[in-house]
Amino acid sequence: MSKEKVICQDMHGENKEVDASELIFRPSVYGILIEDGKILLSKQWDGYDFPGGGVEIAETINEALEREFWEETGLKIKRGRTVVCESSFFTPSFVKGYWNCQLMYFLCEKVSGELSKEYLDEDEQGYADIAEWINLGEVDKIKFYNSVDSVKVIKEALKFLGK
Repeated sequence: MSKEKVICQDMHGENKEVDASELIFRPSVYGILIEDGKILLSKQWDGYDFPGGGVEIAETINEALEREFWEETGLKIKRGRTVVCESSFFTPSFVKGYWNCQLMYFLCEKVSGELSKEYLDEDEQGYADIAEWINLGEVDKIKFYNSVDSVKVIKEALKFLGK
């Protein structure tokens, strides 16, 4: 009896075929905060990602988004409208295994706080730095570490904002 195979991609865009039975289900939430012609992005290695991450088993989507955004930026936010939902098979570099990711991206509104990296978890401290405001006109020139078309996600967010 043959097992179902899937193609998992790592952060460098390399593909690896794995047995579907090896996948870990990982719903994830990401925040899109745009202010004054800039977007707030999480600095990771020599590139960027949207602030966010995995939903814990006992969390709601809102709780996870608020926690992840705060950990990676130091900002408290309020969730706005859903921008896009995607799926991805991914091989994370910082933990062993393969993920079936369900990726949800939401517009966010800043409630309070100041940019900080003091709330990064132990793993994130090894590869992440303080979040940065990036000019929207520059997003197509930077490196993103994720498995979605980040520029497309940002353009979708701007449509909802009427920009």
